[in-house]
Amino acid sequence: MKKILVIASFLIGMEASAQENDFLSGNIDFSISAGSDFFQYANGGWIKQTPIPESESGWGIGNLVQEEIYNRILLINKNAAKTKSTKGSTTQKIGDFWKAAMDTLALNKAGISILSNDFKTIDEIKTTQALTNAVASFHIAGVNCFFNAYVVQDDKNSEAMIFRMDQGGIGLPNREYYFKTDDRTAKVREAYKKYMVVTFMQLGMKKAVAEQKMNEVFELEKRLAIASRKLEDLRDPYSNYNKMTFDQLAKQSPAFNWKAYASQAGIKNIKDSLVVGQPEFYTAFSQEIKTTPLSVWKNYMKFNLIRSNASFLDNTTYMNAFEYRRSLTGASSPRPRWKRVLDAEEGAMGELLGQLFAKEYFNEKAKTRYSDLVESIRAAYVDRINNLTWMSAETKAKALYKLSMVGKKVGYPDKWKDFSSLKIIPNSYYKNMVASNIYWYRYSINKLGKPVNRDEWDMTPQTYNAYYNPSNNEIVLPAGIFAVPGIKDEDLDDAFVYGYAGASTIGHEITHGFDDQGRQYDAKGNLTDWWTKEDGEEYIKRAKLIVQQFNEYIPVDTLHINGEATQGENIADLGGLLLGLDAFKKTNQYKEGKLIGGLTPEQRYFLGYAYGWMYQIKKEKLANQVMTDVHAPAKERVNGPMVNIPEFYEAFGIKQSDKIYRETNKRVNIW
Repeated sequence: MKKILVIASFLIGMEASAQENDFLSGNIDFSISAGSDFFQYANGGWIKQTPIPESESGWGIGNLVQEEIYNRILLINKNAAKTKSTKGSTTQKIGDFWKAAMDTLALNKAGISILSNDFKTIDEIKTTQALTNAVASFHIAGVNCFFNAYVVQDDKNSEAMIFRMDQGGIGLPNREYYFKTDDRTAKVREAYKKYMVVTFMQLGMKKAVAEQKMNEVFELEKRLAIASRKLEDLRDPYSNYNKMTFDQLAKQSPAFNWKAYASQAGIKNIKDSLVVGQPEFYTAFSQEIKTTPLSVWKNYMKFNLIRSNASFLDNTTYMNAFEYRRSLTGASSPRPRWKRVLDAEEGAMGELLGQLFAKEYFNEKAKTRYSDLVESIRAAYVDRINNLTWMSAETKAKALYKLSMVGKKVGYPDKWKDFSSLKIIPNSYYKNMVASNIYWYRYSINKLGKPVNRDEWDMTPQTYNAYYNPSNNEIVLPAGIFAVPGIKDEDLDDAFVYGYAGASTIGHEITHGFDDQGRQYDAKGNLTDWWTKEDGEEYIKRAKLIVQQFNEYIPVDTLHINGEATQGENIADLGGLLLGLDAFKKTNQYKEGKLIGGLTPEQRYFLGYAYGWMYQIKKEKLANQVMTDVHAPAKERVNGPMVNIPEFYEAFGIKQSDKIYRETNKRVNIW
């Protein structure tokens, strides 16, 4: 009762309190109640005042952080471009990359003629063997088509690197875009076809011929799509792990010379086997190699060559690709060139930039704060596992051991990658991107036959993101993910930090080690069943509730969220909120209970989490996300987990009559 009275007085005085200089309370939309739509309540004040820029498909907290990161990286690039640097130095590579990428006059003058040698190679393909060699060359140069092939830790032996092959070869975002008949998807499909026609006309074809070639290539892709698994079916690590030798792959897919491909692609040190994710795809791929005319494959290759490099070529080629992409994003104009260049540079050699970024913008005090926060979250998880009533002592012991072994990487690497072999020149954006693609390809392929490097990072320090790696059983937390726009880290209170970083990032990533996929890997990162039969069945039963919950949500048009495909992220969101809250309850701020900006510590915690998903999105991009992404949209990532937490109801006085209220028997309770 006392808590309800506090909430009532809070609601009466909140709007006046929001006038104080507190960014969190200042974002609240007082025109609606927390119980009707907490996401809109928490972020609506900011959303109403902040339109989405025309060049963007959405705008939110990640963009605000990214704007600061862009400006910092821009300064690094401009300074490097002005500096006379030693050839091969970090400054030389950054400066020359920037110069080449910003030289629009040279790019527009060259057009697609810079690809003429590649076109000639494609035109000279007369046999299936020549096609095989060309496929390998494409993959080395970073042109993604035909299928996906890469080096990764072996799911069932985390001490070894293995060559893995997965379905691919299609140009639309995923298989569903080839078959769904709703208006929005049909418009995307037509925009893609139009883009293909325009590209073929760029190659000198008459429109009628270009349309004919488009139909041939599109139907080829459609057949590959038919053979591809759905998004939710890709979540089962066992059914997508099929170890075989190249001889066995040749029987599965006989029309393509796999050994010749491996040789041409420089794939060595494969001792006995590789992993094929979806064998049925490679059976279909083989049939296409056998029956599809080489002329169709050659047009397919030319289109993909241009499509993959459109961002690094002339303005006409870029805009052709943009016109298609806008059907997916809703953006009405291109992003500024300098931002697009920085995005490309991030992929090409982001860790070089990261060395300078980390030194300048992420101090030891911040690194210590978030490293300690990881341990607070870990301790909270220990308590939650020990207090579970549905899990046996045997499985608890193994879960606790796995949790104790979760590695943490915070801020930036202790050892940086070696970019000495990457050659960057000042006069060709395209050649620099190809050079970087080849660098990364060789970097990856060279891992075969060597010990696993568990110190490696797969994100750069300036990245606004984080990840859990099941094979390493580790969480990786780049410096960028902890940034708050315009505010120094030392000025952020614990209630906010535990919600914004502790729940939505650290707790989220740790929970990934125990979500529907992560729970299937042991403490050493191996795909193995460490659960008792009964506990495994109970977990699946409880996880089904979160699948059912998110299946109910309709973010746009008539598109439901795919609860099966998104369950891992949804479980991690819920787990992160619970762990962050448990850890926060042990802080002095929580115990003292003082108001900041008219908010109680618990309210600041939940609003801090919602701030991490402060985002608005155009319908085109939202529809694309619902169809292709294993993450639910931002609004559902706030409201969805919140309604399963009793303390949330208490903090904001949520009643059974409120729209957001979820009956107790439907609430998810896993961890």
